[in-house]
Amino acid sequence: MPEVLFYHLDRQPLERVLPELLEKCLERGWRSIVQLGSEERCEAIDAHLWTYRDEGFLPHGTAKDGHAESQPVWLTTGDDNPNGATVRFLADGAELPDASGYARIVMLFDGNDNDAVDRARAAWTTVKAAGHEATYWQQSDRGRWERKA
Repeated sequence: MPEVLFYHLDRQPLERVLPELLEKCLERGWRSIVQLGSEERCEAIDAHLWTYRDEGFLPHGTAKDGHAESQPVWLTTGDDNPNGATVRFLADGAELPDASGYARIVMLFDGNDNDAVDRARAAWTTVKAAGHEATYWQQSDRGRWERKA
């Protein structure tokens, strides 16, 4: 049964937080899926992960690139898992998938968007009712992630 982590983004946008979390997964040798709410957003994050820092990039792919089995990070709008990921990130309104096969599911939501907060609360209720371990994370004034629940 996977652990489900809820990340409340209110100090930094997804574009700042997601690469850091994906890098931690790569450091641990974990394959990841990032499920986004629209094709436009998927394309934007795809472009961002190639250029978000000057000294390198984050290796990843999308359906346009193909070869999913070779990609440590896969961006999608669907509930597929073609790269055999054990960590699934959900952002921009992506719905909770079937959790089987994952060690972790990470829901990233914009704390400045009331609809996103409502969806996260509903997902929290669903996750807890299903018996999953769930944790809630929020950034401190210093920018460090703190477990709040």
